[in-house]
Amino acid sequence: MSDPRLRRWLDELLRVPGLTAVRERGLAWRTLVEGSLVAVPQVRRFAGTVVDVGSGAGVPGVPLAIAMPDREIVLLEASERKCRFLERVARELPNVTVVRGRAEEQPVDRYGVALARALAPPPVATEWCLPLVAPGGAAILFVGPFADTSAVARVSARLGGGLPEEHSGLLVVAKLAPTPVGFPRRTGMARKRPLV
Repeated sequence: MSDPRLRRWLDELLRVPGLTAVRERGLAWRTLVEGSLVAVPQVRRFAGTVVDVGSGAGVPGVPLAIAMPDREIVLLEASERKCRFLERVARELPNVTVVRGRAEEQPVDRYGVALARALAPPPVATEWCLPLVAPGGAAILFVGPFADTSAVARVSARLGGGLPEEHSGLLVVAKLAPTPVGFPRRTGMARKRPLV
């Protein structure tokens, strides 16, 4: 994909200290751009607004917003500094909104897709993402080759979700029912006391 906005975003991301540990441009393109775009076919399976939870510097939300201009993308990020960076990037992207906050503070059952990349261990990321998704949507997690899908399945079952599907580095967890009462738990609880 050769959209000049992607190249400008990547150049700015590499220029601003603390946004990525990747310093070499070719590796950054492969990891941050191409690595994000692998989710396009899975995101397209579900209708509705997409929320990138813990967006950081906009990975995977910015590449996906450029690849799918017909989809509304929300970049959800708790860090004020990173939000300022994302707001500068979003000026070029009419389908992107930046929201400063945490997953646990957001309305439940609202989005078509919630994405998480390098956010937390997959069961924790599932607890943060799945409550945000309306029934009929999905949480899509970028995971490594040894992700504990059985732990994700147990968390998903508690939150109205289905069994996780594996798709080349992604876990797709469909939302089958509304978020149960009691979720999301208080800020920080998912990491301090995981459900599994």
